Amino acid sequence: MKWSFDFLPEARKEFNDLDGSVKPAAAKMIDRVRDNPLPASEGGYVKPLGSHSGLDLTGLLKAKLVSHGIRVIYKLERTETSMTIIVIGIREDGKVCKDAAKRREKYGI
Repeated sequence: MKWSFDFLPEARKEFNDLDGSVKPAAAKMIDRVRDNPLPASEGGYVKPLGSHSGLDLTGLLKAKLVSHGIRVIYKLERTETSMTIIVIGIREDGKVCKDAAKRREKYGI
């Protein structure tokens, strides 16, 4: 069963702004995550986040598209079968984690 998902407005823009060669790979990765968005410790393949560079991202998960350097950070809604994509971006100087922390606070995630 595939989990449903939604984007925060900023994450939707980041997805739409991805380069044409990266967007299909990112969409495929998100679709794969929808099949099993659980952390590796629960049989999935993604990793949980915690405190990172002084940012508290506890409760969020990350999936990596290593070939393109893209990270997708999301929150799994365990009361349902849905997930909210918080940020999509290239891992550089902790920017995706900083953006995730800001959006987490902004949206009360």
